[in-house]
Amino acid sequence: MRMSARARLAIFAGALALAACTPATDGTNGETVAEGGAVAASEIGEAQDNCLLLVWQEQESRNEQFDLAHDLANGGAISCATGTSASQFDTALAAIRAAASSQDKAAILDATGLPLLYIDKDGNRRELTDPDDVDAAFSEVFDQEVLQLLREVDLDAITVVPDEGAFVQLGSVWLVVERNGGRPRIVTVNKQALGEAAEAVRERAQAGGGTEAPAKSSE
Repeated sequence: MRMSARARLAIFAGALALAACTPATDGTNGETVAEGGAVAASEIGEAQDNCLLLVWQEQESRNEQFDLAHDLANGGAISCATGTSASQFDTALAAIRAAASSQDKAAILDATGLPLLYIDKDGNRRELTDPDDVDAAFSEVFDQEVLQLLREVDLDAITVVPDEGAFVQLGSVWLVVERNGGRPRIVTVNKQALGEAAEAVRERAQAGGGTEAPAKSSE
């Protein structure tokens, strides 16, 4: 039986994760030091390249130069963690920024996947499984705070988590890929995390500067 692309991606992602376990970079010899020994940076790069090859096999067209240059994100390689390429994330985020800036409801809905997990400011969770449910709750889910976040999100802002997807601002928004090589879509809007991120920014500003840090997702 032929191994699925997702299964093969999982193998390479696992290899990358093992290589990156408790990492520390030695700037003198170009190696990544993991608990239990040193792993050559070239080996990590090989696993990353294999992930990209598997992703590209699922795409009718691709931007190889961009993907190679931008595959590494906070948390690891985009291709190994999410099953798609940096160029797909970049295209999706550009569309999301444009939709949020123009407050184009149809375009935002088009960038939203199902089910959509919505977490309000009090931590109450709702899973919206039908397009009509998302449409009805649109103004609550995608309020001005969330739209402002989406107007500014870009590739540099994402953190990837293997088999979970990618998030921004403490998990305020999560994106996942519905098929290997495909375009990521918004699957979680977490107002509680958004409030925590804003509070973290205020605290760090008072203490002399800084930015946000990450959280966890849902499926």
